[in-house]
Amino acid sequence: MNFYEELGYLVLGSRLRRLSEAFLSEINKTYQAAGIPFDASWFPVFYLLSQNESLSIKELSDATGVSHPAASQLVTNLKNKKLLKTTTSSDDGRRQLVQLTKAGRALLEQILPVWEAVKQTMEELVHTDPESEHLLAAISGVERSFRAVSLSEKITEKLSVKEVGNE
Repeated sequence: MNFYEELGYLVLGSRLRRLSEAFLSEINKTYQAAGIPFDASWFPVFYLLSQNESLSIKELSDATGVSHPAASQLVTNLKNKKLLKTTTSSDDGRRQLVQLTKAGRALLEQILPVWEAVKQTMEELVHTDPESEHLLAAISGVERSFRAVSLSEKITEKLSVKEVGNE
């Protein structure tokens, strides 16, 4: 058992971050090896726009669970790369609609086979270890639990009970 496994939930965030960084690094190596100028961090925006003609920055933010400023920053970055464009909504002049440019759509066509290969490969990999077969369901369960209760409040309650018990 390694250090991270021994510490269990105390290092959950660190383990998830390490796993995420390793996963995204491998995906980015795949894009590089295929000669595709794409970064895995762009995936949520490209995926959502592959399913929708246009979305507002708020819709992107809500769908991906990131802050509005973070979504806006990513959109600006991709606009600077000429992969996205924004237009003003006809119903609300304050609302900017995000769309793929012609170059963005061409890039999307290149990355779609990579997405399918990632999906197939991950499905194969999780079936090589019985403990990993339920990974996505387990992550979804933890996410639901985090939405249902405030982790920090629950921890603080436990600390308060111990302080009262020590008096």
